[in-house]
Amino acid sequence: MTSPAAGSEGHADRADGAACADYGPFAHLTVPNTALYRSVMRVFTEAKERFAVHLRPEDVYAALTAHERPSDVDALTKALDSLADWGNLRADPDTARVTTPEDFYRKRFIYQLTQAGEAAEAALGTYEATLGRRGELQAVALHDIVGQLHALLVIAAQDEPDPAKTHLTLVALTERFTALADNARAFMGSLQRTIDLHGVEVDAFLAYKDRLIQYLERFIQDLITLGGRIASLIGTLTEQGCVELLLRLAAGREAVDAAPGEAEAAEGEAYRRWRVRWRGLADWFVSEEGRESQAGLLRRRALGSIPQLLSVVRQLNDRRAGRTDRSADFRELARWFAEAPDDEARHRLWRVAFGLHPARHLTVDGDTLAARAADPVPATTRWREAEPVRISPQLRRTGSYERRGKPRRVADRTEARRQLAELAARQARQTAEARAALATGGETRLSWLGELDPTAFALFLRLLGDALSTWRPGMTRTVTTSGDGSMEIRLIALDDGSRAEIRTPVGVFRGPDHLVEIVDLTEVRRDDGPVDRTPPDDPEGFHG
Repeated sequence: MTSPAAGSEGHADRADGAACADYGPFAHLTVPNTALYRSVMRVFTEAKERFAVHLRPEDVYAALTAHERPSDVDALTKALDSLADWGNLRADPDTARVTTPEDFYRKRFIYQLTQAGEAAEAALGTYEATLGRRGELQAVALHDIVGQLHALLVIAAQDEPDPAKTHLTLVALTERFTALADNARAFMGSLQRTIDLHGVEVDAFLAYKDRLIQYLERFIQDLITLGGRIASLIGTLTEQGCVELLLRLAAGREAVDAAPGEAEAAEGEAYRRWRVRWRGLADWFVSEEGRESQAGLLRRRALGSIPQLLSVVRQLNDRRAGRTDRSADFRELARWFAEAPDDEARHRLWRVAFGLHPARHLTVDGDTLAARAADPVPATTRWREAEPVRISPQLRRTGSYERRGKPRRVADRTEARRQLAELAARQARQTAEARAALATGGETRLSWLGELDPTAFALFLRLLGDALSTWRPGMTRTVTTSGDGSMEIRLIALDDGSRAEIRTPVGVFRGPDHLVEIVDLTEVRRDDGPVDRTPPDDPEGFHG
C-alpha cells in the first residue's frame, strides 16, 4: 500500500531499491535513521501487546524516550510515512478530529502495524534473542533423557505398544535432546568469548571464574555418568530391534490427520523425520570406530576450557602484579610513538626499541677484563654513567676485528662423539629388546605377560595409556598405534571380573584383566610380511 504521504520529504533517506516487493519491511535496517525506525516499530509492537490498534504521531512521540525522540512531531511523521511506504505500517485518514473544512483537507493520518511489519519485528526479535543467548549446560536434561529412554524400553516390552504413549514419549525425548544440544552449543560459544575477554571486566571475570569452574566440573561429572547410561540404553533399544517399531508407531500417529489420499506419503515423510532425529540422538551420545560422539567432544571441550580459564586468571594476576606482559609493553610503546613530537624523535625511538642498526660484535681482551675485575661496575649502573668501552676503529669501520696472534686450536671431539654413538646404540638395543619382549604374537591376557624389566614395563605403560585414551563409553575393544609408529596394541575388555598382575623390579601393577595383542611394526616392515600371530599353547582352552 502507498501512503498518502508517499511523496513527502521523509523518503529522502531511503536507499535506492530498498523497498523490495518481498522484503520491503526490512528496508528500514539499511538506511540512515535506522535507530529511529527501530524505536518507532518497538512502540507499535508494545501497543499491539496492549491491544491498541491505531496510534497517532503524537501518541508515538510521547511513547518514545527522550534520547529517541526527533526534534519535533513533523520529523516523526516523515519517519512514519516512510515506514508506511515500506509496508511496515498502514496509514489511514484521521477523520475523528475533523471539525472544519480546513481540517478535512489537512493531511492527518493514524497508523497501524501491518501483518508484514509484525512478521518483520518477530523475525528481528528472534535474531536478537539468538545472538544474545548465552545458553546453559543442562544436566537436568540428561536425567530427563535417561527417563524417557527407560519409558521407551517399557513401552517396547509390551505385546502391543500404545502408539499414543510412544509418540508422546518420543516427542518429549526429542524436545529435551534438542534443548540440550542447542543450549550446550550456545554456552560453549559464550564461554569462549568469556575466555577471550571480549567485553568482560577484569574484576567481574575474577569473581565469576570460580562459579564457572564449579559449574563446568559438575556438568562434566553428570555428562560422564549419565552420558554412559544414555549410550547403554540406546544400544539396548537397538540390539532388541525396538527402534524401527517405535518410530513407525510415532510416524503412523502423526499421519492420522493427513488429507484423503495423502496418508501413506505423510506417514513415509514422518518416518523419515523420526529416523533423522533418532540418528542425531545416537550420534550425540554413542561413539563409533573412527568417530567420537558429540557428548565426548563436548566433555573434552569443557575440560579444556578449565585450564584456559586458569591461564587467563594467571595473566590477569601477572598484569596486576606489574610483571612483564608483552602486549602491555607494546601498548605502552604505541603510546610513546603517538606522543613523540616529530618524525625524528619517532625514528630514534624505533632504533632504540628494535635495534635496527648494523651489528658490531665486541671482543673483550684480557686488559679490559683485568680492569673490570679491579674496578667492577654494578649491574644497576645506568649506561650513561658507566665508563665507555673502547673499540677498534677497524671494527667501527668494517664491522669485523681480527685478533692478533696464534688462533685457537680446534677442539678434538672424537671421544665425545664415540660416547654419544655408544649411548644411542645401547638405548636403541634396549628399546628393541623391550619391543621384542612385549610382542605377544597373538591375543593373550594381561595377566599372562609375566614379569617385565623396567624398560619393557615403561614401554608397556605408554602403549596401554595410548589405548585407554581412545576408550569411549560403551566400547569393548580398541586398536591404536604408539606415537612413534613402532608398536600397535589391540585391547579387548573382559566381562568375567578377573584381575591382572604384572610384576616388575619396582613393584606390582594391578588392574582389570583384558585381552591384549601387541605387534612390533618394525619387525613387520623388516620381514615385508605379516608376523606369526599363532597363539601359544593355551592349557585353559582360552583361544578355543
